[in-house]
Amino acid sequence: MQDGKHVILCIDDDIDITDMLKVFLESKDYIVSIAATAEEGLQVYKQVNPDLIIVDLMMEEIDAGTNFIKELRAVGNKVPVYMLSSVGDNLALTTDYTALGFAGVFQKPFDFDKLLKIIKTKLG
Repeated sequence: MQDGKHVILCIDDDIDITDMLKVFLESKDYIVSIAATAEEGLQVYKQVNPDLIIVDLMMEEIDAGTNFIKELRAVGNKVPVYMLSSVGDNLALTTDYTALGFAGVFQKPFDFDKLLKIIKTKLG
């Protein structure tokens, strides 16, 4: 938390997605940090100490999102990490995303009501 607000880190190589998340979540009184790559996301993670992370599954590399979460484990991450994917709902049906280390999946395009409900439930 910073200044009494939860901090959310959003990582996606599509600037339109990160900008949309930033505008929406900041309008709901969250602090949002963004990164365009998994590597940059790890650096921002260390700087801002987020309360929740949303990371795209496929960015500069096919498995950038899963590699990112492995790096987070290596540095002792304890905050929930949500996968962002255009195949999210289908992936959730066929893959155990929790075994990969994700707390859940957000589907592109966003259902902003669902996104907000999950974030509020997770962060209180």
